[in-house]
This record gives sequence, structure tokens and C-alpha cells, in this order.
Amino acid sequence: MSSGGNELAIGKTRISLIQGDITKQATDVIVNAANSSLMGGGGVDGAIHRAGGPTILDECRQIVSRTGRLDTGKAVITTGGDLKAKYVIHTVGPVWHGGNSGEAELLSSAYRESLKLATDYKLKSISFPSISTGAYGYPVPEAAEIALETVVEFLRDGLTLLQEIFFVLYDSGTYHVYSTKLTELAG
Repeated sequence: MSSGGNELAIGKTRISLIQGDITKQATDVIVNAANSSLMGGGGVDGAIHRAGGPTILDECRQIVSRTGRLDTGKAVITTGGDLKAKYVIHTVGPVWHGGNSGEAELLSSAYRESLKLATDYKLKSISFPSISTGAYGYPVPEAAEIALETVVEFLRDGLTLLQEIFFVLYDSGTYHVYSTKLTELAG
């Protein structure tokens, strides 16, 4: 395991932190912190739908009409529309209710299910936002720890072709928290 404050290598896969806009990432897939209706919304969700254009929303509508609303902790995949990314994985993170309502398990599941989908599609690179830490109110330190630990655990199982996993963090405060947690994990 090797690490700088913003990178960690596990096997053949590198986890990297970036401060920036996830809609501009050119990875094979970007992850959308969606709501269960998959109809777009605020924050990352709205930004991805605006940047990706109507194709993504059309595909989301089709998924919902087939399977109903997406449960918290689950994930589905659509094409990337007008984005640089070929695909978008939509996952629903938990709303923070104080930490004793299964939030940690649900957040971990959102990351794990996204990684499984990327693996099923034989993708090489994925970009995650900080799921649930915006409007859903999940405290960033706890969310960062769950996100990073879940990804590391998934990689240690060795069942993926993913070579690069990015956490694309919108603001410097969130970036610094993730950086600290990544350094702790590497230590």
C-alpha cells in the first residue's frame, strides 16, 4: 500500500482525491448521488442532469417505470448523455437521522453497489461524489470514513477491473476531510 495525502494504491487500483466538478470528469463512469425518484434534484444530482442533458432523465424514467423508485443503498446505471463519462451510476444515499437508523450500512451499500455495477460493466475508472453529505445532512468526517473504507474493502476482494477510483469533492473543506481520512487509512 502506498500513499500520498491524496492517493492510495491497493493492488492494481489507485484511489485519488480531486477537488472539482464531477460533471467534468472523463472517467468511464461518474456516480450520481440521486434521490429515489431518479428525476434529478439539487446538488450533484441536478448538476449531472443539467450537464448530461435529457437522455439521462429519459433513461431514469424508463428504469423507474419498470422497477419503481430506487431504494436507499441501491444503484442503477444509465448512459452519460452529453457528459465526458460514458455512463452514470445513480445511487441513493441515506438521509442523516443522527446515526442510529442504519445510515452507515446504507451509505456503505451505496458505494458497494456502485462499484459492483462498474465491475459488471467491466469499467476501468469511476468518479464518486461525497454521497449524502449535501442536502441529506450526513456529517462529512463519518461519511468520508465509510466511503473510503468501503472502497478499500471492495478492492481487497480483488474482483474488479477498476484501475482508478476518484473522489471528486466540490469544496476544499470536504476535500481536506477526505484527505485526512485517506492518510489515516494508509497509515
